[in-house]
Amino acid sequence: MPAKKKSSKRKYSKGASKKVQKAMHERKRGTLKSGRSRKKVKSRKQAIAIGLSEARRSGEKVPPKKSKRAKKKSKKKSRKKSPSRRKKTSR
Repeated sequence: MPAKKKSSKRKYSKGASKKVQKAMHERKRGTLKSGRSRKKVKSRKQAIAIGLSEARRSGEKVPPKKSKRAKKKSKKKSRKKSPSRRKKTSR
């Protein structure tokens, strides 16, 4: 059987990528500021998050944020139980 091709549907709209691009450019120049604190953003990830947030607010096509509950579940699954450690007794 031949493998099925996935449809190449855009997850993010062009407008959303423009917002992210603008945020990244502002970060490079040092003019991008975060929410309430209005501190300068230095992190690349934070700049992307701000761009996506602006895109969501303006109604662009952007996948919804992952909820905190979903994040916690994924963390619990990835944890491994470590072998029990014995207490050392001093002699």
